[in-house]
Amino acid sequence: MLNIDTILSIDNDKEFERIAIELFRHQAERCAPYGRYIELLGIDPREVDTIEAIPFLPIELFKSEDVYSADTTPEVVFTSSNTGSTVASRHMMASLEDYRKCFTKCFTEFYGTPEKWSIYGLLPSYLEREGSSLVYMTDRLIAACGSGGFYLDDYERLLADMERDPKPKILLGVSYALWDLAERYAPKLSNTIVMETGGMKGRRKEISKSELHDILCRGFGVEQIHSEYGMAELTSQAYSSGGGIFRTPRWMRVVVRDVNDPFDHHPEAMRGGIDIIDLANLSSCAFIQTQDVGRIVDDGCFMIDGRIAGSDIRGCNLLVHK
Repeated sequence: MLNIDTILSIDNDKEFERIAIELFRHQAERCAPYGRYIELLGIDPREVDTIEAIPFLPIELFKSEDVYSADTTPEVVFTSSNTGSTVASRHMMASLEDYRKCFTKCFTEFYGTPEKWSIYGLLPSYLEREGSSLVYMTDRLIAACGSGGFYLDDYERLLADMERDPKPKILLGVSYALWDLAERYAPKLSNTIVMETGGMKGRRKEISKSELHDILCRGFGVEQIHSEYGMAELTSQAYSSGGGIFRTPRWMRVVVRDVNDPFDHHPEAMRGGIDIIDLANLSSCAFIQTQDVGRIVDDGCFMIDGRIAGSDIRGCNLLVHK
C-alpha cells in the first residue's frame, strides 16, 4: 500500500511512472466519481500501463462529488475560495499529518528549512473564511519558523514587525493585499522575498501576472516576485522564484492539453489547459484536469497564462493575457 513517505521519496522518472500507474488503478477502484468517469470513457483500468494513458478527472467534480478513495473517515475537508456566486470545491483528506509532511518537504526543497526564515502572512480573504488549506499550511510553517505571523489589514504593524526582524523574511500575500500594501506605503523591503498567491478575489481589477509583478517590484524595491501555485484540490505546491516560471516537487507533474480536446496533450511550449499529476493526493484523486491555461517550458517547469474562458473565477489565477 502506498503511503506519503514513499511518495515524497520519489527521485526519478521511472519510479514516478510506476507509482502513478499503481495509484491510478487503486483510485479507479476506490474513488467512486473517478471510477464512474473512467467507465464512461470506456477505459479498463487494468489495461492502462503507461502514464500517458491515464485520464484526468475534471476539477469541477470536486464541487459536486465526494472525491475520496480512502477507507477511513476524512480527518479534514479543505474548501476552495470563491466569489460568493460559485460553489466551493471540497478536498477530503484522510490525514492532516500527510498534508503537513508534504507541504513541509515541498517548502524545504525550494527554500530550505523553515527555521531559517520568518514568514509573514498577508492573507485577509483566506483568514476571513474557514477551510483554507493555504491558511493551515502557512500557520504550520510560521510555527516551524518560530517567527513571523498573520496580518489582516494592519499594514503599519506588519511593516514595523518586519523591519525589526533580523532574520531572512518571506512576505506571503494574496495578490490584491500585496498591491494595496505596495500602493499605500511603497516600503523598500530588505532581506525579504515577496511571494504572491491567490489572485484579486474581486477586490481589485484583474491584470496580467507580469503587470502585477512590475507593480510589486517597484513598490517593494525588489528585483523579482516569487509565486506559490496551489489549490484546495491539491496536496502539493509549485513555486516560482521569478518570471512566472513554476517548478514542481519530484512527486508532481504538469502536462498541457488541447482546450477543445481534453485527451490530446500538447508538446512543450504549446499553450493549453493544465493537467496535474499530484501523487500526494493519496486519498482523493491524483490526476486532475484543471481550468487553468498555461504551457510547459524547459525541464518540466510551467507557466500559468490564465483561465479557460467561461470557467469559474478562482483565487489562484489571473485572467488570460489579452
